[in-house]
Amino acid sequence: MVHARPFCVDSAEAHRPVRIPTGTLPDLDCTMGDDDLNWNDLRFFLRAAQAGTLAGAARAMEVDHSTIGRRLSALERSLGAPLVIRAPEGLHLTPLGENLVPLVEQVERTVLAVCEQARLQKPRVRLATPTRFTKLFAVNLAQLQAARPGLSLELLNSSRPVNLKKGEADLAVRSGPIVDDDLIARRLCETGWSLYASPAYLSRRPPPADLNDLGGHDVIGYDPSLAGVPAAKWIESRVPGANVVLRSREMNDMLEAALGGAGLAMLPCLLGDEEAGLVRLTPEVLATREVSLVYQREVRLAGPVRAVIRFVVQVMQENADRILGLRKAV
Repeated sequence: MVHARPFCVDSAEAHRPVRIPTGTLPDLDCTMGDDDLNWNDLRFFLRAAQAGTLAGAARAMEVDHSTIGRRLSALERSLGAPLVIRAPEGLHLTPLGENLVPLVEQVERTVLAVCEQARLQKPRVRLATPTRFTKLFAVNLAQLQAARPGLSLELLNSSRPVNLKKGEADLAVRSGPIVDDDLIARRLCETGWSLYASPAYLSRRPPPADLNDLGGHDVIGYDPSLAGVPAAKWIESRVPGANVVLRSREMNDMLEAALGGAGLAMLPCLLGDEEAGLVRLTPEVLATREVSLVYQREVRLAGPVRAVIRFVVQVMQENADRILGLRKAV
């Protein structure tokens, strides 16, 4: 953006050529309803008034002088009155033209102020993600900063899905099927779960000999609202005879309970494998679920959002094996 101080022109100075930085006023290609007033024509008029000649205005705007003449004529037809008198020595403003100059200057200042506000507004993208993926995005944030300097990424963590249509987030990482046809769902990878326990718990009770029978063990279960999650289905089918000590929909609660020795927990491998205070009881991935990046169709048009989409896709693909639980064998 080129910054320039506003120019004030009165009737005494209307004929004095003035150099204007090219592109001072951005294009505004719109009309005034039935009056068919093109705002761009006002821009050409202002430059002609400031330069005092068609040639001077043409040089300032880096166009042919005939273009200035055509745009002036178009504006005069729209208004139904002449704004300038063309003379051999240059342009003379009519009384209407003189009255319009300060008004058009005000329009220019307003447009410049709007553009400046937009420029100063630091781009921010809100990404809703399950807690288990937060660390992945945080430790790789330098990639996003290098690709898009000045962009601010806001991570929203919650077990409750955000409402993208209500603008609660720009993008969301979600597990499981996406049933809303109005949203774009881009597949990222699969997340895997396995069974974990702390050394403190295993010192009290040895690992189950048969993972299909958890009877006699203390178990950390899922809230009934998550009954459809593959991990919840797996553990619920194997808890008859077990003691369910906790049910929660918050993965952090389940993780902390497992670390504290409360019982066996079916956890995402990305969380469980990274915890030194947990033992993975089997190298098998016991349950999986597809992970997608979800957003509204219109959102992807914004440059900052496109940058975050590329960032999320790259990070998730680079860590796909860890997320699925294939990197760590026990």
